[in-house]
Amino acid sequence: MKHPTITLSLLSSMAIMATSSWIDEDTPQSLRTTQSLVDGSTYHLVMSDEFNVPDRTFTDGHDPTWTALDKSDDDYSASGGGSLHFYNSSMVTTTPDGMLTIQSILEDTTWTHLDIVKKEQVTKTTHFKSGMIQSWNKFCFTGGIIEVDVILPGEPDIGGLWPAMWLLGNLGRATYEASTNNLWPWSYDTCDRKKQDSQSISACNKANHFGLNKEQGRGATEIDILELMGGDSGGKVLPATEPPIMLPYADLTLQVAPGIPDNRPQSGSQPIRSVDHSHSGYATSVAQNWYDNLTVAGNTSLNPFFYGTYLGETKKGEPVTRSKKQAFQADAVGAMKQLGPEHFKTPHTFRLEWQPGRGGSLDWFSKSYKKVDENGTVFHMEGDGKGQDWEHSLHIPDFALDEAMGSKIPEEPSYVIFNTAISSTWGFPYNVPDWCPKCYDCYNPKCQCSFNPGFCSMMKTGKVALKIDSVRVYQSRDDDAHPGSPHTVGCDPVEFPTREYIKGFEYKYMRNPPFVYDDKHPLRDVKTGGGTCKVDSDCGGGGIETEDVDEDWEMPGTKTMEEVLDLDAKGGESSIRENQNPLAYLKDDDYKIQPQPKDRRLADHNLDQGHVETVKTLDKPPVSTEAVVKAKKGEKVVFSPNRKPKGQCVEATNVGLFGMKTESRYQCKCNEGFTGPHCLSVDKHDEKPGAAALKKKIDFLLEHRANPYLTKFHIILGGIFAGVFLAFLVVDNLTKRRK
Repeated sequence: MKHPTITLSLLSSMAIMATSSWIDEDTPQSLRTTQSLVDGSTYHLVMSDEFNVPDRTFTDGHDPTWTALDKSDDDYSASGGGSLHFYNSSMVTTTPDGMLTIQSILEDTTWTHLDIVKKEQVTKTTHFKSGMIQSWNKFCFTGGIIEVDVILPGEPDIGGLWPAMWLLGNLGRATYEASTNNLWPWSYDTCDRKKQDSQSISACNKANHFGLNKEQGRGATEIDILELMGGDSGGKVLPATEPPIMLPYADLTLQVAPGIPDNRPQSGSQPIRSVDHSHSGYATSVAQNWYDNLTVAGNTSLNPFFYGTYLGETKKGEPVTRSKKQAFQADAVGAMKQLGPEHFKTPHTFRLEWQPGRGGSLDWFSKSYKKVDENGTVFHMEGDGKGQDWEHSLHIPDFALDEAMGSKIPEEPSYVIFNTAISSTWGFPYNVPDWCPKCYDCYNPKCQCSFNPGFCSMMKTGKVALKIDSVRVYQSRDDDAHPGSPHTVGCDPVEFPTREYIKGFEYKYMRNPPFVYDDKHPLRDVKTGGGTCKVDSDCGGGGIETEDVDEDWEMPGTKTMEEVLDLDAKGGESSIRENQNPLAYLKDDDYKIQPQPKDRRLADHNLDQGHVETVKTLDKPPVSTEAVVKAKKGEKVVFSPNRKPKGQCVEATNVGLFGMKTESRYQCKCNEGFTGPHCLSVDKHDEKPGAAALKKKIDFLLEHRANPYLTKFHIILGGIFAGVFLAFLVVDNLTKRRK
């Protein structure tokens, strides 16, 4: 039932400023506010996770904030290549050193599924397991500051891993290609009939259903806080980088559509900004179209190796369907930031300031400190873990997008994603010889030519992991203090609703057989207790956690060095991503892949990052000192003075057949405010209702006003009043006639 009188302003007045209960109790009070490096005002903490509680699990239904995936990564096309891993939730946990850990291991996953083209059951196997954790449809925010303390996985000079920290609009769910098709990465709110078919939710739509606002263009926007491109450029500077950049580096990127259609920059070179002429007056070069007023600083260069992707007509067998009329260009507007070995050993903080919408901006920051060379020149030193000053890396203003294509800085409610992918299109060898079978199994000697030297030996250690020390989100409480649109918390804000749309198209956001058979909705309800236990400490009991540090502690799937074999000795048109290996742009004489010893070092002249030490092992890195109190030798206390016991180990009501004791005889019972099978997570949620909930309240009130509930008593009473009123009119009329 439509109520034309209900407007956005009415709904907005019912949900003024989103407040939240997403803050981790372990976040120190000193870190609950921060100063914006863009507008200078004070921002307040609205979400944090310190990951100090060990052994948390993130399988669907285990955590109120995060969900770890159990599915294949569908980022591939019929042209071949693409994802080589399977996402498994067991790869994601929290460790005794207070880190969220996303492990990547060598382990086969085999499944059978129906090939809709061949119309037969086919079997597929991946040889790598990895993890992705996302806060989709749980925690979202629009605008503000996000800071992530991270240790990158693997070794800096071995390419092949694709770890990322990024934001995606809630209308699209990462790796669920049907949900992002023709929504990713649109940030466009203008009615353009030529682009309408390419943008699923267009501003040309006069009557958007499923709770969406009419005449509002929407999309699944993507902001990449960091994507790692690892590898060794052999001491050579990558071409077209200003200042000079070598491997490894981090991509800082805004993915945006619509993209620039014509006269685009060529991959491997910076955009041409001027027209050159020969002596006879003929033009020898043509100025190329790209975004103006982008600013980089520090050890950061505009990225000349990836300007975006043309999403063309799909082929048979691809996970989505896109017609020729729906094809479009997407742009990657971003920079590449120099990284060093310390980024792979100790926590480094990366910061994104996001001012959404018209008049807004995106700004990336990292830590540095001032250093003076022998000539007295002051410069900023980055990447050695000692920096305490913020270094401004990249600035993208909204007017740069508006002037180029009419797009805008994203203002979609967005969720947080951490993952490590392994893809043949990212950092893998680009010059594989013709005789190479191009297979990707580290335990098959014939496949070694498809990997970078040392990659398989690194993976066989079982110690490759992306580690997140903490994530914190801050927002402004004063809309006038910052540029752009207001900051909000929630996945279903009134101005940009998503809840009803997702509910209407749930099949796009759900796993399919053979990965699951019994899911009724995209997300399972979060369990409150029920995990097996023996003592209270299995259920978060005892308040402050004291963990004895096991120096021999290994993550699941770890193989001992005795089990490691050294196999590194001598012996499509519609793709979402093209091969992203910058080494392809070095001349063959400048760079050749050479076998390297297991204990390798990055030459001092390779990276201007200060003293570079040999990377010998992939053991556990030093623990961040924040919110950690060191006790006696061999023991760490993850400390919070306000921490309460989370749960208790109690006798289960269902103890098995004939009342016999079983493994599940005792189960966790959560105390108030805690959730998860073992009560290790705080029960977090939005404190303000979203657009769908507000509409229900208004519909309820209006429906009762339009259709009042009348009993027989009301009808009889109304009849009496009507009779009395009519009698009064008759008597009054007769009286007037007599007079």
